[in-house]
Amino acid sequence: MSGLIALDWGTSSLRAFRFDDTGRLAETRARPWGIRHLPEGGCDAALAGIAAGWPALPRLACGMVGSRNGWREMAYLDLPADAAQLGKALGSVRAADGMDVHLVPGLRDPHGPDVMRGEETQLFGALARRPELAAASTFILPGTHSKWAVVRDGAVRGFRTLMTGELFAVLRQHSILGATGAEAADDAAAFARGVAAARDSGGAGAFSRLFSTRALMLDGALAPASAPDYLSGLLIGEEFRAALADGLARRDTRLQLIGEAALCERYRRAAALFDIELPAPIEDAAAHGLWRLATQAGLVSIHTRESRAC
Repeated sequence: MSGLIALDWGTSSLRAFRFDDTGRLAETRARPWGIRHLPEGGCDAALAGIAAGWPALPRLACGMVGSRNGWREMAYLDLPADAAQLGKALGSVRAADGMDVHLVPGLRDPHGPDVMRGEETQLFGALARRPELAAASTFILPGTHSKWAVVRDGAVRGFRTLMTGELFAVLRQHSILGATGAEAADDAAAFARGVAAARDSGGAGAFSRLFSTRALMLDGALAPASAPDYLSGLLIGEEFRAALADGLARRDTRLQLIGEAALCERYRRAAALFDIELPAPIEDAAAHGLWRLATQAGLVSIHTRESRAC
C-alpha cells in the first residue's frame, strides 16, 4: 500500500491525515497532543498513538514540531519561496519505530523580520485547491497570531504577523478593559461598532481607541457583557485598516481566508464594513499542503485510479 501520513503538529494540538496513493484524503484524526501537551513518551508516543492501525507510509509533518521546542528545529527558508523550493528543503528525524518523519521548515521574511511555521503549508494547500489565486492574492490566516501573506506567481513574497488573538486575551484577562465581571454576550452590533471605530481611526489607529471600551461602559452606551465583542471588533478592524493603509491588502487584488470557520466568519463581517467581500475560508488547507509538498519532495507519487487498475 502507498500513500502518505500527514501531520499538522502545533503548539496545543495534533491532527493526522491519511492519504491514499491517488491523493484522496481517506481519514482524519485529532488529539490534544501539541508540542506543549505531549503524552508520556513525548513525540514518539504521540505519533504512535495517533497513527495506530495505519499502514507504514511516508510521514510528513508541519508546524511547531519543527520549532526550537519541537522534535527537531528546522531552519527557516527565506522568501521568496514556492512549493518546489519548500519541498526541497525538508528535513527529517528518526522515530522510535525506525522510520523517518520528514519535517517542513517554516518561512522567514527578512524584510520584517517575520517568521511562520505551519501557515506556509496551509498557503500552498490553499493554492493547490484554488490555483487561480496563484497569480496575485493576499491570504488572511486568523488566529492567536494572525498572518497576512502576499502571493505572486505561485510564491510567497511577503507576510506580516499581527498578535490580534493574543492581545485580545491579554486585554480581557489582565487589563481594566476586561474587568467587567459580566458574561460575554456575543453582541454582533457591539462587534460592528468596534470595527467601525478602528476603520474611522485614521492614521492614529485602533490603539488610540482602546480606552473607548471603558469610556463607553462608563457612559452607559456599552453593556459590560458586550465589551469583549466591541474590543474584538476594534482589534480585527485594525488588521484591515492597517493592511489597507500600507498596501499589504489592495482592493484590486483577491483576498482569501484560511482558518477555522467561526473565527473566519468574524473576519468576513469585519471586511464587509470596509466594503470588502471575502469568500468562505478554504477547508483542509494544511492537509492538502502536506500532500503537495510530499509530491514535490518525491516522498509520494500520484497514481490515477486507471493506472492502479492496470
